[in-house]
Amino acid sequence: MKRFSLIALMLTGMSLMSFAKDGYHIQIKFKDVKDSTFYLAHYFAKPLPTIYKTDSAKLDHTGSATLNSTQKITGGMYMIMLSDRKTYFELLLNNGDDMVITVNSSKDLPNGGLSFKNSSENTDFLKYEDFVKSMGEQHQMLQGDLSKAKNSVDSAAIKEKMNASMKSLITFRNDFSKNNPNTLLAKIFKALDLPRVPEGQHLLPNGKIDSNFAYNYYKSHYWENFDLKDGRLINAPIYDARLEEYFEKLVIPVPDSVIKEADWILAQTRGTGDLFNYTLSWLANFGQNSKVMGMDKVYVHIVENYYMKGDATWLTNDLLEKHIKRAGDVSPNLLGNMGYDMTLKDTSGKEVTVSKIKAKYKLLVFWEPTCGHCMKEVPEIDSVYRAENLKAKGLKIIGVCTEINEKVWKEFIIKNKLGDWVHLYDPEHKSNHKAKYDVYSTPTIYLLDEKGIIRGKRLDHTNIATLIDILDKQDAMKQKTSSK
Repeated sequence: MKRFSLIALMLTGMSLMSFAKDGYHIQIKFKDVKDSTFYLAHYFAKPLPTIYKTDSAKLDHTGSATLNSTQKITGGMYMIMLSDRKTYFELLLNNGDDMVITVNSSKDLPNGGLSFKNSSENTDFLKYEDFVKSMGEQHQMLQGDLSKAKNSVDSAAIKEKMNASMKSLITFRNDFSKNNPNTLLAKIFKALDLPRVPEGQHLLPNGKIDSNFAYNYYKSHYWENFDLKDGRLINAPIYDARLEEYFEKLVIPVPDSVIKEADWILAQTRGTGDLFNYTLSWLANFGQNSKVMGMDKVYVHIVENYYMKGDATWLTNDLLEKHIKRAGDVSPNLLGNMGYDMTLKDTSGKEVTVSKIKAKYKLLVFWEPTCGHCMKEVPEIDSVYRAENLKAKGLKIIGVCTEINEKVWKEFIIKNKLGDWVHLYDPEHKSNHKAKYDVYSTPTIYLLDEKGIIRGKRLDHTNIATLIDILDKQDAMKQKTSSK
């Protein structure tokens, strides 16, 4: 008898597994729209208008249609949108969902006029949207009251009501998440929940006030409620803003710090499909496009340690090769690397080797006398050089002309009184300096120290003097520390 029960239980389990289906089955009925095409779309890390089409169908003469797919999907926050692209509503969709949606009034969308069958999670989502709507109306009324407040006491009382309203929203989300911890809606609620720094005074072990407590607490708890293992959260309008705040406002803008944090978050999201892919692509773009000097080291790290090891599965071979080539071009010129030494000719035709030019700092300015930006920037650099007395601080400017037009080049030097520079060019094209220094536009400016190590790159006249001051202070601190 026991054996029969065990076999029956196993067969029942197999039967349930055989009916578990991938994809989705959505029956939809619009009571006031018919003979119209509509779309199933989903968010992808960003809010509207960034959405991506998944499926489409046409409502028949009764306003009915069915969306059906047997392909496995990544769940998330999806959207039904009519062809006017203005009438829509959001829904939560998981792989294998089978639901019925009735739209009683399209005019009440996106936050009303519809109901769900066979989807308790979407029913809960509607309740939440109703709650948010009522809160919004209340907040609007309080804003009106605030504008009419006659004194600070009245204003404070109204603001207290606003804070209480916001707390009720957080309480609603927290209560739902606690009671329904594994639902998609709970994961979205928690992903929206940013750290709240404890109030009060916070002290260091020595009794002094910890002025960094708020920052350290917020940063250390930033990802605490965001389930980085749940790939469905990529299909919600949340993740991009979270990445941007974390890496642009919380992580110290130093390449090694960013790389450490990048490796951590990539390890957390690995195996989540598009959530990992988006993170990897975002970090590569962040490193490549950052305005912070030296952040291209992050890009090179991502390409060498992830793209080149097969993780960038969404890229075509051509695009992957372009990234590999770009990282290869950038890699030799990262901050801290030895700058490429080159032998060029000066205005008299004499050969000059850059490493033999004696100076505490060498500013390499790759420029062209017919380049509009160069014609403005080069004189500005010389003005800063003189105004800040950078010569006295050990700076030597080495101008490298990348365009072979000797007459125009020399005329520009004379006209702009650039006689204190070392002017070089390569008439026989022997040095390959444009490739070695990744000069794809002009002017391109590097700062080398007396050993030839790259200490600054992609500079302009506004930051050269500041960088030299910083480097001088760093050197002074090192000398002071070593003398102790």
